[in-house]
Amino acid sequence: MKKYIAELIGTFFLVYTMGHAVIGGHPLAPLGIGLVLAALVYACGHLSGGHFNPAVTVAVWLRGKCDAKDVVPYILCQLVGAVLAAVVVCWMRGKALAPAELDLGKLIMAEILGTFVLAWVVLNVATTKANANNSFYGAAIGGTVMAGACAVGSLSGAAFNPVVATAAVGMNLLNGGQLWAYWVFCIAGGGAAAFVFNKLQADE
Repeated sequence: MKKYIAELIGTFFLVYTMGHAVIGGHPLAPLGIGLVLAALVYACGHLSGGHFNPAVTVAVWLRGKCDAKDVVPYILCQLVGAVLAAVVVCWMRGKALAPAELDLGKLIMAEILGTFVLAWVVLNVATTKANANNSFYGAAIGGTVMAGACAVGSLSGAAFNPVVATAAVGMNLLNGGQLWAYWVFCIAGGGAAAFVFNKLQADE
């Protein structure tokens, strides 16, 4: 139960930070989001692995480092945490004025590649024997999200995470009609990262 609560709390504060930073129009929003993700991964990594993302959970499961029985509870807790955070942010700030107009093809490409590299980094820094007990995994993961947000935020919102996208729709930051693409292609990106990782490092 502790690991499920950790996933809920971690996802809540990831989305809470994202919502305030983006709706508030802070110019350093990508930095803030990356830093809070790094901090939350460090805080919860020993409890749950610090996934906070269904695509990461699927990737770690396919890697063989997450029990199958935990996959659905993790995703449900991540979704609950994200939705609760969206409700709190909307109560405190109100919703964004209008969702961004995004090209679906570019959105798909940005999200599948962004989630691939995020999951790839997670698998390499947090699930391998060579990097066991390292001190950089949280910074690497948070830095990847920050870099992705700077690179393709204007093309897809740089969610790289289906529950973050769900919360963003609730805050009117993303178009609800495109939400399916985040669920399909973020998870596909995570699965692809696990596939490639397993091919290259099956003995780890």
